[in-house]
Amino acid sequence: MSESRRPSLADQVYDQLLTKILEEEYPVHSRLPTEEMLAESFGVSRPIVRGALSRLRDDGIVQSRRGSGSYVLRRPDRELISFVPLESVSDVQRCYEFRIDVEGAAAAWAARRRDDEDLARMEAAYHVMEQTYLKNALGVDADQSLHLAVARASKNLFFSSVLESLSEQIAYGVKLSRSLTMLDSPSRQELVLAEHRAVL
Repeated sequence: MSESRRPSLADQVYDQLLTKILEEEYPVHSRLPTEEMLAESFGVSRPIVRGALSRLRDDGIVQSRRGSGSYVLRRPDRELISFVPLESVSDVQRCYEFRIDVEGAAAAWAARRRDDEDLARMEAAYHVMEQTYLKNALGVDADQSLHLAVARASKNLFFSSVLESLSEQIAYGVKLSRSLTMLDSPSRQELVLAEHRAVL
């Protein structure tokens, strides 16, 4: 792995903590060791540990209680290990950061340039995605089909080419995200669908 691809210390701590939670070394409802203890065991500073814990909170995996520490809120499905190599979890986040910019720009251009056929393709892709969610299936292909339909409606081949070339990396991210969502409340799934509907 080149230096530029090497995960940051916070990424490494995040990955290791997630692994311990997946393997139930830190079971659901258990209290995590203090920031000081975690920093010492991982050989990093407390701000590094704080950054990793912040990301786990954002992912709904841990919860902080004032004056009491951090607790494991839930454990993602163990199947995450089989389809997302844990060393790539931090890369999944970076892929999402990239997608936010690329897909947002593609949608903006599509809003200006789309025609009736594009709208029909996007509506059809959204309908498939909606049905997939109702069946509580992962729906990776459905999600990617919708984003590709939007990219193609931009009438700029660079957008669709980039998404197609990153399809494998994007699939990892969608699988991870959907697996977390499926463990969450139905309202979370409704929110994700509403976000995609808003794009249309």
